[in-house]
Amino acid sequence: MGQNSDSSKTPTVVLTNPKGLFDPAPYGFSHVAQVAPGTRLVFLAGQGGERETGALEPDFRLQVRQAFMNVRTALESVGAGVGDVAKLTMLVVDHTEEKLRIIGPELDAAWSGGMKPTCTLIPVPRLALDAMLFEVEAIAVLPA
Repeated sequence: MGQNSDSSKTPTVVLTNPKGLFDPAPYGFSHVAQVAPGTRLVFLAGQGGERETGALEPDFRLQVRQAFMNVRTALESVGAGVGDVAKLTMLVVDHTEEKLRIIGPELDAAWSGGMKPTCTLIPVPRLALDAMLFEVEAIAVLPA
């Protein structure tokens, strides 16, 4: 299983931060994700801050929180958890460092304080819906 799964099994994802690179932990990501042979990849579409009804949460923090909850729901639907995620890509409308200070704690809470996957944050001028402020996609790794 993944990084946070049963330690008696061979992990499907191994996250590392090599010496010679800065410590990315305060920013909520790891530098390297290694995927074990004989595994299957699961790709999650971008998840925004929509509740099950399709209504968007009203502000940035709540959209980030809901998007990570949506990622967890999608992972659970295939028998995966956040420890199985190798890569995240986050899209942030009109990104600022203030928004980064919101994303970090929300990601940490969604990952229950565990090691975070590799991650790329991409500032964008807009997303699919006018009121959408944040979107995150994930790639998870599961045993074959």
